[in-house]
Parts: sequence; structure tokens; C-alpha cells
Amino acid sequence: MKRLLLVFSLTFFTLGCAHIVSQDLRDRAVKEFPTASLFKEPKAHKGKIVILGGSIVSSLNTQEGTYIEVVEKPLDYRGRPRYTDQSLGRFLIFHEGFLDIAIYSEGRDITVAGEVIGKKVRPLGEINYHYLLIKSRELHLLQPGQRMPIRFGIGIWQSF
Repeated sequence: MKRLLLVFSLTFFTLGCAHIVSQDLRDRAVKEFPTASLFKEPKAHKGKIVILGGSIVSSLNTQEGTYIEVVEKPLDYRGRPRYTDQSLGRFLIFHEGFLDIAIYSEGRDITVAGEVIGKKVRPLGEINYHYLLIKSRELHLLQPGQRMPIRFGIGIWQSF
């Protein structure tokens, strides 16, 4: 009985703390690179696989595919965007094919593993903004309300 409980507990905690991006892409992704340089000089990182995330600002379907505009946010240890106001800027995710923009909508959190294509200039208000452009290999849209604040509890199902 103790072994069964131990196996169940280890499985539960391992799956609960798993990274949302596949192991294959995480192995191929650039590790320990200065993210700021990626936003300043995308051409220097062209062709590299990166993992980024943030909050969706807008989505647009075109004949070539779907563009998702994202405000970058640092990722946690599981690959999910952190709940913070810190950001290095905005980037565009290009996804070949159709994505429903009612689902990939403003305010949703997203993580992408993809290839750096370069930059794309688009209007942002009254300026032309230079967006980092990522071609998606793997997209993970977080469910609304999926953030888990730190909670302390006493007893079963009791927290404050």
C-alpha cells in the first residue's frame, strides 16, 4: 500500500510540474541567451529555436496564416508566462494555417516554441514598431484563470 501511494504521489507531482513545451523542442531551443538581444537584433538569432511567452494583444488571419501579437513576459520554470508587468517588448507569432481568433484572443496567455524568422514592421498607434517574428513549431494557450496563486491551507479543502 505504501509503494502504491509513493508511486501515485511521484507521478502526480511529476506531471503537475511538467514543462508545457515538448522535451524535443526544449532540447533544440537556445538556452541561456540574453532575451534582450533577441528583441534588439533578431537577425543575429535567425534560424534558432526559442521559447517565449506572454499575453496576446491581437490576432489576425491572413491568406498565408495567422499572426498573433504578444506582449513578452518572462516564463516560469514550467514555461508559462509569469504574472508581471515586466516585458522586453512585443513579438509576432506566425502560425501556418488557420487559428480561430475568437479563441486566440486579447488577454489570453500563450507560450510558443519556434524558429526566429527575423523582424516585421507594423504600425502600432502612430509609430512603426519592429516586431520580433517567430514561426511557431508548438503553441500552448493557457486556459483563462489557470494561474495558480500561492495558497497555504490547513486541513482538507481549507485555505486562506
